[in-house]
Amino acid sequence: MLTGRQYRLDLTPGQAEFAERIGAVCRSVWNTALEQRRTYRRRDAWIGYHEQARQLAEAKGEFTWLAEVPGHCLQQTLIDLDQACARHGTWKVRWKSKAKTRPSFRFPEGAKIAIERLNRRWARAKLPKLGWVRFRITRPLGGRVKNATVSRDGTHWYVSFLVEDGVVTPERHDHPGSAVGIDRGVAKVVTRSDGIFHHQLFAREREVEHAATLQRRLARTQKGSARRKHAAAKLGKALAKVRRRRADFAAKIAHTLAAGFELIVFEALATKNMTAGVAPKPDPGQPGAFLPNGAASKSGLNRSILDKGWHRIELATRSKARYTGTHVITVNPAYTSQTCNVCTVVDRKSRQSQAVFRCTSCGHTEHADVNAAKNILTAGRAEHAQPRPGARAGARKPRNRVGRKANRQATAAQGHATVSPELAGIPPTSVVGSASTATPTCTRAAPPRRVRGRRLLPAARLVHQPHAPHAGRLAHRARRPARRLGRRKPRRGRGGGGPDPGERDQRLGSARRGAMV
Repeated sequence: MLTGRQYRLDLTPGQAEFAERIGAVCRSVWNTALEQRRTYRRRDAWIGYHEQARQLAEAKGEFTWLAEVPGHCLQQTLIDLDQACARHGTWKVRWKSKAKTRPSFRFPEGAKIAIERLNRRWARAKLPKLGWVRFRITRPLGGRVKNATVSRDGTHWYVSFLVEDGVVTPERHDHPGSAVGIDRGVAKVVTRSDGIFHHQLFAREREVEHAATLQRRLARTQKGSARRKHAAAKLGKALAKVRRRRADFAAKIAHTLAAGFELIVFEALATKNMTAGVAPKPDPGQPGAFLPNGAASKSGLNRSILDKGWHRIELATRSKARYTGTHVITVNPAYTSQTCNVCTVVDRKSRQSQAVFRCTSCGHTEHADVNAAKNILTAGRAEHAQPRPGARAGARKPRNRVGRKANRQATAAQGHATVSPELAGIPPTSVVGSASTATPTCTRAAPPRRVRGRRLLPAARLVHQPHAPHAGRLAHRARRPARRLGRRKPRRGRGGGGPDPGERDQRLGSARRGAMV
C-alpha cells in the first residue's frame, strides 16, 4: 500500500537557494505550458504532454537556467499540468503565483534516492543535483521509497517520501457490523450518531486578535519592500500553528473512527458552494445603490466553516480506512437536520434551535446534531446494503452530460426489462417469429456495454410478450414495424430473391435512356 512520510529538512544556505531556484523554474514551466495550452485551444487546436516535453528538451539548449535544474522535476511539472487539465479543464486550471504559491518539486525515481541514517534523530538523503540533504527522522520509513517531493512551508523546507509499505487492506474489520453516522458542524466539529461529540478550538481569542493585528500591519506595507516580507513571515508563522493543530485533530479523529467502526457515513457537503459570497442586492429606487444583503454575517459563517476543516477530516478518514478495512461512504445531506429519526416526519419547525430538536409529530426530543447523525447513518445503511442498479461498484461518475444521460438510460432499461422470457412468465414458443398479434416489447438480452468509459443502453432484442406493459423510453422500440420481428430480408445482389447483376444493369441503362429522351 502506498503511503506518505514527511520530514523536516535541514538545508544549508546554498541548498536552500538552489531549492528556491528549482521551485521558481518549475513555476515558470507550469505557467508557460498552461498559456501554450490555452493559446492552442483558442485556435481550435490541441497540444499534450509529449509535445510539450519535446519542446522543453529543445529549450534547454537555448536557456541555461532550464538546464541547471533537474530535468525530471520539470517533466513532473508537465505531467501534473496534464493531469490537472484532464481533470478540471484547461480554462479552470489556475496560474502559480510567486507570492501565493509555495515552491514544490518532485523527484520521481525512487531507485536513485539513497537514504542513510546518521543517528537516532537525524538521517540524510541524496537527491539529484541537490546532493546529500539532512532531515529530522521522527518516524521510520517502513518501506521502499517510490519518489520524493521537496516543498517549503513558511521558512522551513520539508521532504515527503512516497513509500510502499507492503501492507494489505484487511478483508474483515475488527468490529464487524459496527457503523456510525457523522454530522459535521460549526458549534461542534464532529457529532457521532452514538451521541459522542468531538470538538476543539484551533485558535484562542488572543491568537485570533494577534493574527488580525499582523494582517493589518501587512496591509499597511508596500509591495516588494523588506518590511512587507518580514510582516508576511510573522503572519505565516502564526497561521501555520493553527493549521498544524487542525491537521492533528483530523488525524486523531480519523484514527478513532476507522479503528472503531466498519462503516462510516458522511454527508456529501459542497463546501465550496456553502462558503460562496452573497450576491449584491441593487436598490430599485436608487440606481447605483444597494440594499443590505447580509454579507457581513455570511462572511463570518464562511470563516467558521473553513476553520473547522470538514474536508480534511473526511480525507484523513478515507486514508486511515485503508488499514482497517473500513467502508467510508457519503449520502445526500438534504433534510437530515429536519427529519425525525423516530417517525421520519420532515418538518423545519422541529429544529427549534441549533441544539434542540423536538418533533412536531411524535414529540421526540434529542440533540439536533445527534438526530441528524442518526438520519445520516440510516441513509448510509440503506445505500451500502442496496447498491444503485445500473452502476458497478467503484464506477466513476461521468464528467459530461452525455455520459450521465447514458447512465440514466441504462438504469431505466435494467429496471423495466427482464433477463429472459422464461423469468417473465412467457413460454419459449413466443420468442421471435411468433404469429401472435400482441403488442411486442423489449427484453434485455445482453449486459450493458461500455464505450470509452460511458455506459450505453444494453443491446436489446425484440420478443413477443403478450400483455406486457410499456415503460418509458423502451416503448418506442415496441412500436416499430412488424417486419422487424420476422426473418431478415437478404440483401439485393447477393442471392435469396434479389435481382442478379445483369438485370440491375439493364434497369439502370433503360432509366438513363429515358432520362436522355
